[in-house]
Amino acid sequence: MPNMNPKKCPMPEQAPDVRNKNFEEVTLGYTAEMAVEEAQRCLNCKNKPCMTGCPVQVKIPEFIALVAEGKFLEAAAKIKETSALPAVCGRVCPQESQCECHCVRGIKGEAVAIGRLERFVADYARENSTEKAVKPESNGHKVAIVGAGPAGLTCAGDLARMGYEVTVFEALHTAGGVLMYGIPEFRLPKTIVQKEIDTLKDLGVEFVLNFVVGRSETIDELFGDGYEAIFVGSGAGLPTFIGVPGENANGVYSANEYLTRINLMKAYKENADTPIYHAKKVAVVGGGNVAMDAARTALRLGAEVHVIYRRSEAELPARAEEVHHAKEEGIIFDLLTNPVEILTDDKDWVTGIRCIRMELGEPDASGRRRPVEIPGSEFEIEVDEVIMSLGTSPNPLISSTTYGLDVNRRKCIVAEEETGKTSKEGVYAGGDAVTGAATVILAMGAGKAGAKGIDEYIKSKNA
Repeated sequence: MPNMNPKKCPMPEQAPDVRNKNFEEVTLGYTAEMAVEEAQRCLNCKNKPCMTGCPVQVKIPEFIALVAEGKFLEAAAKIKETSALPAVCGRVCPQESQCECHCVRGIKGEAVAIGRLERFVADYARENSTEKAVKPESNGHKVAIVGAGPAGLTCAGDLARMGYEVTVFEALHTAGGVLMYGIPEFRLPKTIVQKEIDTLKDLGVEFVLNFVVGRSETIDELFGDGYEAIFVGSGAGLPTFIGVPGENANGVYSANEYLTRINLMKAYKENADTPIYHAKKVAVVGGGNVAMDAARTALRLGAEVHVIYRRSEAELPARAEEVHHAKEEGIIFDLLTNPVEILTDDKDWVTGIRCIRMELGEPDASGRRRPVEIPGSEFEIEVDEVIMSLGTSPNPLISSTTYGLDVNRRKCIVAEEETGKTSKEGVYAGGDAVTGAATVILAMGAGKAGAKGIDEYIKSKNA
């Protein structure tokens, strides 16, 4: 009999007043007993509506049925049939707007905790399985991947399993992309990401680090090295700024730089090679998941933190869970508020931020109500650091050094959704380089599509 409890089994987590002072993972995961209890809430629907919301088509009812029977390693194997990064997705995917929002149990209660179960299964397999991935027999064809983020890693894994000789070229000194430099340790421990990368190495994937495609070599030069196809999953790492006076002052960061220095370079540690300023009061401008990550990181470095967002809480683009955790930890939300100037001293160091109150007017092109300034409502917040989290766009380096590669007005590479095919023969692309900043799981879906497209391309070329 199914467990008809209308609510999810709660997941243990660190207390707010403890976790806001450390970088250890906030949520602690299910026990085996909790996982079985939650899995028994699944009705195993014949039409599998939850799968329609999964970009990588995880066989959700099948893996959950195995969890309900206590067959955790078998459940992990079932997920691995279509997903290369289950421990990652179980932690950072917006399940509430993807698979779980289609769950039938969500009609009269809470959806089955698909993400929590995926995390449990992946963690269980990592800790208890002795099996290692084995490199398949080579099919003799070489493929290059540009970027070791979610899209590139997924594409590399799928192609390696098909027998391709895959080389991943990464600009930074560590593989993982946004999983390593963008998402803080307290949301996604880096040992978990590294384990997934090690699995790809076991499959025969080669990683070349500190290699900037477009500078170290161009796309065309990679073809000259014998690669028959190239997948571009270089992400969207170029930050956006708001354009207010004082934005170039000392103490103003993009969220991208701030999180990279903290997560990848360990700048929060004492005696770090690349230290970062530990501010007393911080303003984070923006309302997405990256803004929450930056705010919660600054809090852990000892600052009082204000999140400044020009719309109301109902329009916050961040996941509800991240907003909830941020509030619990003591982040101050200044909503319906917009910066107009960053204030500085005579040495050009940040001393405050001048803002104006907003109200919501008519909907704009995005369908959200447009924020409108309230005249005469300006006020100041005393801060000594400002972090801008207003989105990112693709770096134009690859597109500007690759002849025949079409981009749109946002400098995103134009690629077919089904296959990742671009305007340049043999070049495929996916993830944030194509869509602009989006989610990890969407990037993974694009990586899978790219692998499929490349496989079809090489087979047809050699038929």
